[in-house]
Amino acid sequence: MDTQPENLLEKSLKLAADEPAHRPEFFNTLLNSNVYILGTAGEADGHVNLEAGSNISIAHWQKPDGTPVIPFFSSLQQSIDSEQSYLEIPARSLFEITLGALLCLNPKSPYGKEFFPQEVHNLLADAVGQTATQRTVEKETNVLLGQPTEYPSQMIHSLAQLLAKHSNVKRAFLALMHDTSVDEKPHLIVGIEADGDIDRVMREAGNVAGDTAPQGEPVDLCRVSQGEAGLSDYFLRETTPFYERKWGNKLRSFLGFGKA
Repeated sequence: MDTQPENLLEKSLKLAADEPAHRPEFFNTLLNSNVYILGTAGEADGHVNLEAGSNISIAHWQKPDGTPVIPFFSSLQQSIDSEQSYLEIPARSLFEITLGALLCLNPKSPYGKEFFPQEVHNLLADAVGQTATQRTVEKETNVLLGQPTEYPSQMIHSLAQLLAKHSNVKRAFLALMHDTSVDEKPHLIVGIEADGDIDRVMREAGNVAGDTAPQGEPVDLCRVSQGEAGLSDYFLRETTPFYERKWGNKLRSFLGFGKA
């Protein structure tokens, strides 16, 4: 089989493996890509269109500990090393028909990725990665705010790269917060100032923070709004943003000279 250059999915997978900021984009690319599995659909193999009631047979492999896993591949050169029957199907369709199973993308590659059942469920529900817990403050609460003595450089570096992908994000801030009524010790909180709907920004930022927070500690996120008291006022008055979208950079991006 002819050797082909890396496709978009493979490039995205490599970027995501090396930098958490690229992981949300990788998941989106994956869900919109066709992938390859070892198996047949009735008498057919190769590229097939799956319909309701299709009779499909998918090969399972075993991990060293005996756990069954369904391998799937980003390209044929990643999967076919002998005369095997294969199917090309949309990744989303694969996830839907194998829901509940453990899957592994490119298991023979240095950039392979396992997908556990709950992770697949979250992907299909457009809730990539770890599930965030929302908390609404029902009454006025006094909290202690300050700056961390040990700066989470890796987390901030990754968050800045992620936020640069979202044109509606203006600025982002960092603080250490201690709500003594809820938490035994202080934890990091990231404030994001942005225009419009920021649900996706918050989901993606939460997952990047979860992947990069020091020692896996929890990280809160909140929206920062001009004129609001409390956390917004603290971030805007007392801190320097770790990320800020510059109008000059945005203009250069519009003109094709680079990204903000």
